[in-house]
Amino acid sequence: MSMLKSDFYYELPEELIAQTPIEPRDSSRLMVVNRASDTIMHDYFYNIADYLNKGDLLVMNDSKVFPARIIGTRKGGTLSKSGISVEFLLLEPIEHSEQAHESIWETMVYPGRRLKKGAVVEFPEGLTAEVIETVNNGNRLVKFNYAGDFYELLNRIGSMPLPHYIANQPELKSKTDLHDRYNTVYADKVGSVAAPTAGLHFTDRVFNRLTEKGIDTAKVTLHVGIGTFRPVKCEKIEEHKMHSERFILPEETALKIRECKSGGNRVIAVGTTACRTLESCNSIGGKACSGNTDIFITPGYCFKTIDALLTNFHLPESTLLMLVSAFIGREKALFAYNEAIKARYRFFSFGDSMLIL
Repeated sequence: MSMLKSDFYYELPEELIAQTPIEPRDSSRLMVVNRASDTIMHDYFYNIADYLNKGDLLVMNDSKVFPARIIGTRKGGTLSKSGISVEFLLLEPIEHSEQAHESIWETMVYPGRRLKKGAVVEFPEGLTAEVIETVNNGNRLVKFNYAGDFYELLNRIGSMPLPHYIANQPELKSKTDLHDRYNTVYADKVGSVAAPTAGLHFTDRVFNRLTEKGIDTAKVTLHVGIGTFRPVKCEKIEEHKMHSERFILPEETALKIRECKSGGNRVIAVGTTACRTLESCNSIGGKACSGNTDIFITPGYCFKTIDALLTNFHLPESTLLMLVSAFIGREKALFAYNEAIKARYRFFSFGDSMLIL
């Protein structure tokens, strides 16, 4: 029997949608759900080591969010007179040459009707863009021309692509603060347009406690793309098509996973992106791998690599909630979410976390 999108709906009071990050990072709340005993405990993230065992392995996504949202105006137009801004959200690099100072990207554009093939857009600091063609879902292939380093330029003129449910940009001290706060402390590989939010809670204090207890960590990379922004529109969830995302599972991580498993210990995915990477790579025997994945994990899926999952609280009817439901069971997932609502947990990207053991 097909599962329906509506099977994953729950009512969330708007005031529980976290609009700003909590400080310090590790003072967020932590719900601990035990699948075997059906118990739920409430704690704080800085105590996560208390629920893990010596020999456990935390696998986290080290992708880094960059300021992918930029605003400019059509060449020849005057933004101040028209009052209409042209907004680009850079999704994925297709070709990139720092030597030639050119970069071709798949890009979301708004308003799209003003940006047909051949349109040229001007941005601050001499950055220009020409629309090459329209691709799937109305996105554009865009060629950028610039001086200097492309990503350094984006750091100066761009803004972080915060999710739509964050009504106002968090009132941090500066743009730099937001760039840091919407990334994990271990973010390293530039390429995501949304944060792997389960990792936002980690601090040096937490890592020190994990090390003291003999709990290891390892990294994978999955660059979070447009799929994060796409709702499930099909009522039958098996008809939904996931957007493909680039991933890397390095040999060092593959070795740690094999050693963890052979020792009878647990592999814990830090977030749904790490989970999807590990489950995508399992088919080649736990070896190092890289490529693209569009794996869609829903109830009925048999997990092959992960033994536990650390995750934030996700939107109703989202693919992320469907993944959590696949791991814990749909009824148990929705029960845990309702308990979180009763206990006034903070939801979504800047919200609290859940550890499923």
